Amino acid sequence: MKDMQVLIDTNIIVDTIQERQPYSSNSKQILALCIANKINGYITAHSLCDLFYILRKDMNESERLSIINHLCKYLTVISEFQADFINVTNNRKTTDLEDGLQMICAEKYHLDYIITRNVKDFTHSHVLAILPQDFLEIIDKT
Repeated sequence: MKDMQVLIDTNIIVDTIQERQPYSSNSKQILALCIANKINGYITAHSLCDLFYILRKDMNESERLSIINHLCKYLTVISEFQADFINVTNNRKTTDLEDGLQMICAEKYHLDYIITRNVKDFTHSHVLAILPQDFLEIIDKT
């Protein structure tokens, strides 16, 4: 299980922080596995920026910066580069820039899964997108 490498999609973090029901329980378990260093969690740099923006209605700047700081302590941040944006925008199958970047980053780092609630948006991904509850079932079996 320790060798499992997963990309944590933005919605998983938001579910945890905003305690979105019924999703937060699974999301919290996944992040707890990352924090306990039982799986290797990754997050994209653009997800950190997205989170800072998304959470502005619920938290002040200091609280949001603290969350970003904690995520950086426990998850490996994947930076995107010019070539990544060009690859995504030139791909005719791309319907969403953010999802396209998630797929490129997961593939570039040879990750095992993309954990997301929006698996339908990742049908063209070379890295399997998986629902949180399905990922936890896999972990329970290992």
